[in-house]
Amino acid sequence: MEWRKISGSSVLIPSHPIMMVHFLGGAFVGTAPDFTYRWLLEELSKSGCAVIATPFVNTLDHLAVARNVLNRFESILDRLHTRNVLEQRYLPIYGIGHSMGCKIHLLIGSLFEVERAGNILISFNNYPVRRAIPFLEQIDIDNSLNLEFTPSPKETKILIAKNYKICRNLLIKFKRDDIDETLILNPMLQERFSNMVTLLHLSGNHLTPLGQRIKWQTGDFFSPLDAIVQWTQCNLSHDLCKLKEEVLRWLNFE
Repeated sequence: MEWRKISGSSVLIPSHPIMMVHFLGGAFVGTAPDFTYRWLLEELSKSGCAVIATPFVNTLDHLAVARNVLNRFESILDRLHTRNVLEQRYLPIYGIGHSMGCKIHLLIGSLFEVERAGNILISFNNYPVRRAIPFLEQIDIDNSLNLEFTPSPKETKILIAKNYKICRNLLIKFKRDDIDETLILNPMLQERFSNMVTLLHLSGNHLTPLGQRIKWQTGDFFSPLDAIVQWTQCNLSHDLCKLKEEVLRWLNFE
């Protein structure tokens, strides 16, 4: 499997895909998802997911970001079908978002007519602009710039509570994540879809989905360095592997 660039998005298609994943990353790391989230996305693809990872630049207009991201995804999907890159004409589509990527998926599911088998929302947050972009507090002490995202955090909550249409959702909160707002989102979705929403608390922090595993080849003899590398990799990647396992389990791979 090799990553392809199509219309600015990163695409990874296994030989016999059984579902489609539309991935959106965090506000800044999401500009190069095939690099920053490489291990996780490649593991999903190895399990049968066709992955379209759409990069985006964070602006104050999150509605425009959502519309642009959706348009690009649907355009790529049409091209893949037209060129017979996908063996099947239909694959169930799941949205996976991390951090700001969650908000964009929630806006897409609230404002546009889309067909989704479900969404996986990892480390959701919906902060106002002054908290999301900390340096603004230093240059705009008196709040004279009056900057805010569109829709604002309050407006976003109202849209989700009234209009969000994706019934099946997996919410993931990491235990050492201080900027996560999943516990605010969970009751909103539970009220709309009750038993269709699952909340998981996993070991890790806000950056866990960005983890990478080093490919380490031992020599003819197992050296002390090999032992140190394996021990370090095991501890650092444990949370990332657990995340992958739970995502695949929810997608009914395991």
